[in-house]
Amino acid sequence: MARTSKRSGPVRLSRDRIVRAAVDLADAEGLDGLSMRRLAEDLEAAPMALYRHVAHKDDLIDGMIDVVFSELDFPTGSGWRTAMHERARGMRQALLRHPWAVGLMEAGTPGLESFRHHNATMRCLREDAGLPFPMAVHAYNVMDSYIYGFALQEKTLPFTDSAEAVEEGQRRQTATEAIITPEAFAEAFPFLADIAQQLTANPYDFDAEFEFGLELVLDGIERLRKRTKKP
Repeated sequence: MARTSKRSGPVRLSRDRIVRAAVDLADAEGLDGLSMRRLAEDLEAAPMALYRHVAHKDDLIDGMIDVVFSELDFPTGSGWRTAMHERARGMRQALLRHPWAVGLMEAGTPGLESFRHHNATMRCLREDAGLPFPMAVHAYNVMDSYIYGFALQEKTLPFTDSAEAVEEGQRRQTATEAIITPEAFAEAFPFLADIAQQLTANPYDFDAEFEFGLELVLDGIERLRKRTKKP
């Protein structure tokens, strides 16, 4: 049976509508599920009609990344540390909502929202934190390396919460016991054996781990501030 269209007239397309529909599709099915043909179907439009608004798929993805940046609020007037803390939390939450964007936030051609966010971050580090230009760049790179690296780990680890972490630990223990006895494993790899025992009693918590690492990074920036003076 042929698909019945719900629209009563020509679909009205715009770059914004296409990009946001692409974000919704990627959120649901990942970038592997995103194609211009599939996106056109969701928009009930001809595939070629999309190319009047986006040049190609990479251009589309650039627009999608800018949508993610548009979701990031940057608190002002609350001190550099609070602002950078909230920025990091907001970035992680955005990447949890849009896991397809992990690894792509600094790729491609930046858009206006990306410019806005990066400018606000650099202003915070230079004016609020009082770091000279080279140190501000170093601090920015460290922050983003931590945030993006944590997001990648969170995306790729085979569990999403404490209960699943315990289950994964038990699965790995069973698989390990097929090739080495628990006693031999504990003797050969005592620190790994201790991890398995500790995680059973104290399951891995993504939120707590992120906050712990983030405080270490911010403490490092604070020490850097004390060693440098704004020119």
